[in-house]
Amino acid sequence: MRQMSVLESKGCSNPGQPNWVVLLLKQLVNKRKLYEAIQLYKQSRQDRNFVLSLIPLALKACALLGSLDSSRLLHADSCKLGIDRDFVVGTSLVSAYCKCGCIKSARKLFDEMTVKSVVTWNAMINGYMGAGNVGSAFELFEWMGERSRVSWIEIIRGFAMNGDTVTARRMFDRVPMEMRNVVTWTVMVDGYVENGEMEEARRVFEVMPERNFYAWSAMTSGYCKIGDVGEAELIFDRIPVKNLVNWNAMISGYAKNGLSSKALEAFDRMREEGIKPDEISVVSALSACAQSGQLETGRKIHELVESVGLELNQFVSNALIDMYTKCGDLDRAREIFFATPQRNCACWNAIISGFATQGRYREALEFFHEMVLSGETPDDVSFLSVLSACAHAGFVEEGLEIFSKMDKYNVVTTVKHYGCLVDLLARAGRLEDAYELVKSMPVEPNDVVWGALLGACRVHSTVGLAECVINNVRQPDHCDDSHFPLVANIYAAADRWEKAERVRLIMRNKGIQKMAGGSAVLLGEWVFKS
Repeated sequence: MRQMSVLESKGCSNPGQPNWVVLLLKQLVNKRKLYEAIQLYKQSRQDRNFVLSLIPLALKACALLGSLDSSRLLHADSCKLGIDRDFVVGTSLVSAYCKCGCIKSARKLFDEMTVKSVVTWNAMINGYMGAGNVGSAFELFEWMGERSRVSWIEIIRGFAMNGDTVTARRMFDRVPMEMRNVVTWTVMVDGYVENGEMEEARRVFEVMPERNFYAWSAMTSGYCKIGDVGEAELIFDRIPVKNLVNWNAMISGYAKNGLSSKALEAFDRMREEGIKPDEISVVSALSACAQSGQLETGRKIHELVESVGLELNQFVSNALIDMYTKCGDLDRAREIFFATPQRNCACWNAIISGFATQGRYREALEFFHEMVLSGETPDDVSFLSVLSACAHAGFVEEGLEIFSKMDKYNVVTTVKHYGCLVDLLARAGRLEDAYELVKSMPVEPNDVVWGALLGACRVHSTVGLAECVINNVRQPDHCDDSHFPLVANIYAAADRWEKAERVRLIMRNKGIQKMAGGSAVLLGEWVFKS
């Protein structure tokens, strides 16, 4: 069966007017339907009469996608048509190559262009800054004959983005007064915020002649990022007229700091003020539901997504999967997962970790294998989730096999991955193997790794190995505080009372108390603790 073209799918198999295609391509790019935009260009590129109007738009789609192959195709087309030296096409090519990470090709084109606008210079400077080559960016900036507001903004943002706020501030102070507007001020504030320099950000923010909504949001997010939610609330309360971006900064800040109740209260207040939530609001609210286990609230937010017509994109789908798995509704999570048309790595990770967390280890393992078969490359989080599932389920051989594949996918093995493998072997009673693994690890084992090994020694009453861990790896008086009760219990279980008492004496001297056991039962609205 012949595949329907983009034009036919839009109800226009013979558009007649070239301008109609240009308009459609512009709409697709603006709506971030980038694959469709590039496909439309490929179907319309034979008409030389208006391809000059199409190429800059198609190159913008390539730049947003980071598609180097498509950018090169468009470059070839422009060369065939003899329009590659047109300064609009040339500027679009420079920008696309920069966004795709091909800086050498961008600079070659830039140098060959006989006519350059300030936009061309800005695109090349931005490309160098994005690649971390601040020296070349600054050199070009100094060579510029004419600078626009955007030129100053790009150079300030570029230095700040690369962590050099001192030079960014120096460039900000050089901005001519007639070019220093609210955006320039906001970029400087945001530069400090992104580098966690909130005191400097506050100084600039407080002397701004005027503030836009983004400056308020940057300050709110910045304080939330460093955990100072109280200061973020004070900034937020000062905003004269709050828009969606401002509310999103506060809701997201609450959620990221584990304040789920406040996040959901802010979400409700925003809606009461008549502001329609977007995907950022919804994702933050769903994260709050996942943290607090509020399944019913999560379901209502899911209904809201459908009622307001929000696109069920990867971000929203991932947040829904995460919420439903953490709240225990695995069937609904699975349903959303299979209904998601384009599953990225984060989507697979959400379903794998969700099922693993809920004790459905075999299914978590099956999802991991399906992920690999689908062609999606697992990352460090994927391996961490599935190795944890194997450890808890006792899937020793499967876990070892999966661990051995990390190099194949160029995933860096961290201490957390080794910790899962140690836990896997220790839980299965293969304590000697686990101990040998710890000694041969290429990374420094942390207290979690030693704790897993010590815990297994206690479960399996392997006092000899426990003493090897204690004596040969780190002495009890240098042990992590959380390990002291464990070490004392191992000695006590083996009737080594003198050593147990010596460890407990260290605990008393350090002021470490053994935590008493407890339980909680939820009956209706009452919580009974014992």
